[in-house]
Amino acid sequence: MVISPLAVLEIPGAKDISVEFHTMSKTYNMAGWRVGFVVGNRHIIQGLRTLKTNLDYGIFAALQTAAETALNLPDVYLHEVQARYRTRRDFLIQGLAELGWDVPKPKATMYLWVACPPGVGSTDFALSVLQQTGVVVTPGNAFGSGGEGYVRISLIADCDRLQQALDRFKKAGIRYQPALVS
Repeated sequence: MVISPLAVLEIPGAKDISVEFHTMSKTYNMAGWRVGFVVGNRHIIQGLRTLKTNLDYGIFAALQTAAETALNLPDVYLHEVQARYRTRRDFLIQGLAELGWDVPKPKATMYLWVACPPGVGSTDFALSVLQQTGVVVTPGNAFGSGGEGYVRISLIADCDRLQQALDRFKKAGIRYQPALVS
């Protein structure tokens, strides 16, 4: 049995008291564009509009047009994007396994959370990787204390670029070696 997540606006009466925020980043492969939208209670949305009008000027019109175009794409596009990320995820997990990592397979994301070697903090590990390989990984502690001990690796790049990163890891001797139990 497949259980789908429930959106708040699916609950009867929720539109009277709530809103949902959506981003184009992951679903439509528009990471970094900072395009999204809000749906739901019109009074809450009007308050948000008033706030946004006083804080900023909106986004570049071409980005808005691209987002509109994306929202009108057929569902097959979404399946293609999902397949692309699934392929990259599986490719990178396999490559990291060859370097000693056992990375759990996430079900829905464009990132992998990869454990730092024992005794190495996420910032130190990310800096070491950058200095030794030129590959950028994001320290997990940038996302809060729960991220400490991990780095986040993006799946934005194609498999050929991910292979280059793996090759650089291998050449630099960057591997996961579990702590010895005494």
